[in-house]
Amino acid sequence: MGMKYVAAYLMAALAGKESPSAADIKKILESVESEYDESIASKLVSELEGKTIHEVVKEGKEKLKNFGGGGGGGAVAASGGGGGGGAAAAPKEEKKAVVEEEEEED
Repeated sequence: MGMKYVAAYLMAALAGKESPSAADIKKILESVESEYDESIASKLVSELEGKTIHEVVKEGKEKLKNFGGGGGGGAVAASGGGGGGGAAAAPKEEKKAVVEEEEEED
């Protein structure tokens, strides 16, 4: 199932449709001149029938918790550490400037 169908379904839901139909998905996809397959849209609508978007998202988040962080967490920490080092250097410069000003006053 293509993500564009899911995205169109979510857009329709965000627009206020509690249960978007295949016709709603078709209207959204055709508005951006995208190809449309009735069978895919109908399958998505039938699978989500009777569920709210909030329920589906909540279920998905619970399933993703089982995947853990993997190697992705280390990359974020590494890039965050580099940015933090630059921020720590700035206050040191400010302290030097404050000390120089105090010496001039005496």
